[in-house]
Amino acid sequence: MSKNVLVISTSLRKNSNSEQLATAFADGAREAGHNVVEISLRDKTLGFCRGCLACQKTLQCVIKDDANDIVEKMGKADMLVFATPIYYYEMCGQLKTLLDRANPLFPTDYNFREVYLLATAADEEANAVGGARKGMEGWVACFPKAQLKDVLFCGGVTGAREIEGNEALVRARLMGNS
Repeated sequence: MSKNVLVISTSLRKNSNSEQLATAFADGAREAGHNVVEISLRDKTLGFCRGCLACQKTLQCVIKDDANDIVEKMGKADMLVFATPIYYYEMCGQLKTLLDRANPLFPTDYNFREVYLLATAADEEANAVGGARKGMEGWVACFPKAQLKDVLFCGGVTGAREIEGNEALVRARLMGNS
């Protein structure tokens, strides 16, 4: 059965390593026959959540920027895939801001059931992704019909395109294909 897959690349750097993981996952999902939409936050404007909670009543954020359209797409997708660079052992600020701005989804009948996290970092240690994983687990826990299906981490990549030829791209493609 075909799923609607939303892949969100949160790095602001063109040709980033995490964006390449996102593309590999999306390619695999397309090969499996899924409908895939890819979004990059590189050219988007996202303001910080103000904590006003108006969205809990209106189901839309009072801040009028690109986050509203992205959050609407998130709610309609069957599968969410977030790709982030790891900064200081945590997800990048753009991803955290987007997750905060997804608060309008909390009281809705959202579609997503599967969430994936793809991450890259200069640090090669497997625990470098621990903070981002914990943050994503916390966000997913607020959506009881969803689960964090898998986390793919590729360490030891710093400069743009350093991930090229890395086995993690194959794993990302296979993850999208399954």
